[in-house]
Parts: sequence; C-alpha cells; structure tokens
Amino acid sequence: MAEQRRDAEQERIWAELVATARRSVADGLVVGTSGNVSARVGDLVLVTPSGVPYDRLTPEDITGVDLTGRQVLGTLVPTSELPMHLAVYRTTDARAVVHTHAVHATAVSTLVPELPLVHYMAAALGGPVRVAPYATYGTDELAENMLRALAGRSGCLLQNHGTLTYGAGLDQAYDRTAQLEWMCRLWLTASSVPGLTPSLLTEAQLAETGERLRGYGQRR
Repeated sequence: MAEQRRDAEQERIWAELVATARRSVADGLVVGTSGNVSARVGDLVLVTPSGVPYDRLTPEDITGVDLTGRQVLGTLVPTSELPMHLAVYRTTDARAVVHTHAVHATAVSTLVPELPLVHYMAAALGGPVRVAPYATYGTDELAENMLRALAGRSGCLLQNHGTLTYGAGLDQAYDRTAQLEWMCRLWLTASSVPGLTPSLLTEAQLAETGERLRGYGQRR
C-alpha cells in the first residue's frame, strides 16, 4: 500500500505521463502495453504500471516509486523496466524517460552497433546513437548496458528490443524518441536501394550542427 499522499503537481505530471504513453501507441511506437514512460518529481518517479493498457489508466492509477525502487504511491505494480528508468535518474539530470519498441529503431538495433550518421539530428541526441548489447528485459544487466550506450547521449537503441530516450520533460523525451525512430527509418530506407550506399555525415559536420542547435527555436 502506498505511504505517500499525492499532491497537485504529481497529479498534473501523471496526466501528462498518461497522455505521452497514449501518444506512443497512437504514433505506432509501441503495441499494446509494450514500452513505458516515467517522469521525476523531486525524489519521486511516476511510472506507467506493468501490463495495463494505457487507454484504461485513470487519475486514480497514479504509480510512484522512490529512487531505490520502493513503491510509495499507488497500488498497481510498476513497469518491469523500472531498473532502466531508475538508472537514468540516478546518473543524469533527466526529468522524463520514454522507452518504446519502435519498429524501425528495433530493426536497426539488430543490424549495426551504432546508427550511421545519416542525418544531422543525431546531434540533438548528443552524437552517434549507440546500440546497447542485448540483455533480458527488466534486468540490472540491461540497465547497465543501456547506461554505457547512453554515455554522453540522451538516447540509445537496445539490441533486439527498442529505444530509450530522456529529457528535461516529457515533451522533450518523447520528441527525441520520435526523432530517433525517424532517423532509423531514414537509414533503412536509404540503405535498401540496390547498388547505392547512403552518404554519411562526418563527426566534424555533426559537431557544427550541434553548435547551431543550441540556439535553435524562439528566444524569450
């Protein structure tokens, strides 16, 4: 049974988290209850529960754990991928994490150890996106493999599994997931043309893009 009473901020973030999880289904990044989403509020991590269809989640289903994984909010069992989410929060400044089983990204994870630099948006994830070696889902081994692939990055591929990205909020974490899936689809499409090989960017070209992206968007 939960020990902590939920507050307005937790309820607001929970609503955003559920909306993000539902969006991942609508956008085809997950099927059924695969994939999971979390958000950090102070020392509390709100996370999607295990095996519950996202369209059935209600405000009463709020599920939260502390940074050790101890459940302190709600009664539904947290996602089985909790070790990955907590590993990210313990080692980065992430405020949200999105894990999906996106088709194109998962396909790429079975082919190469790193997504080729087919587009400059790799800079938005910190550089060439690495593939974490396969390990059974929900294990500490998978979390450790993921952390190594994430070093200096805000996203990675999980071999024969899917993707994981994080950000300063749910919108940013989700956008990075969508961008990663798009880049994987782009590379698969370009590399499938018989007799031709996709041109790739250099590390220097990517670094230049990274500098420009820091000033991208509207300034207040």
